Amino acid sequence: MRFQDRIHAGQLLGARLDPFAGKPDVVVLGLPRGGIPVANEVAARLKAPLDVFLVRKLGVPGHPELAMGAIAEGGIQVLSRELIRDLAIPQPLVERVAVRERLELDRRDVLYRGGRPAVAVRDRTVIIVDDGLATGSTMQAAILALRQQKPARIIVAVPVGARETCEALSRSADEVVCVATPEPFNAVGLWYEDFAQTSDEEVRRLLESGDRHCVRS
Repeated sequence: MRFQDRIHAGQLLGARLDPFAGKPDVVVLGLPRGGIPVANEVAARLKAPLDVFLVRKLGVPGHPELAMGAIAEGGIQVLSRELIRDLAIPQPLVERVAVRERLELDRRDVLYRGGRPAVAVRDRTVIIVDDGLATGSTMQAAILALRQQKPARIIVAVPVGARETCEALSRSADEVVCVATPEPFNAVGLWYEDFAQTSDEEVRRLLESGDRHCVRS
């Protein structure tokens, strides 16, 4: 199957997550930038608060689409040691890429949240959403960072993902929900009719209005 766009994908993913609808301990976190429109639809369906969880892929120098690792808020860094070794990437170069991406992580924190505190996740069920899973390195970094904040459960939720990646993440998360695991997978964007880049402004707009989804007591 192919999704029309991220909104359509989020609506289908939200339907898969109906068992979590209306529960006051549930929070939805989207990975920027493409995961936020998907997460917004999920949060609306579940009537749950929406927030961003900041994570950045560490791209291989000269091949930025290929992840050699990722960093996430909370100081978490995940590296693909085998890939770095096989490509003979020097450690100082890895560190330079990590520093650059850490600066971008900090910039996005200021831009997206605008001084608002992050949604509390301790003792809550966290549904962490992206628009798809290829290598899973950014999602793995997000899971490790979230574990430090002691949520009750972590649910990874995506519209589409590589089967082996979803299976691997199920060993780190409490549950993985994936609408489609096509084979061959190749790339996330192949499974969307419209996979246009999500802008910073769209992310900020969705986050600013995200509290409208919350269940009111």
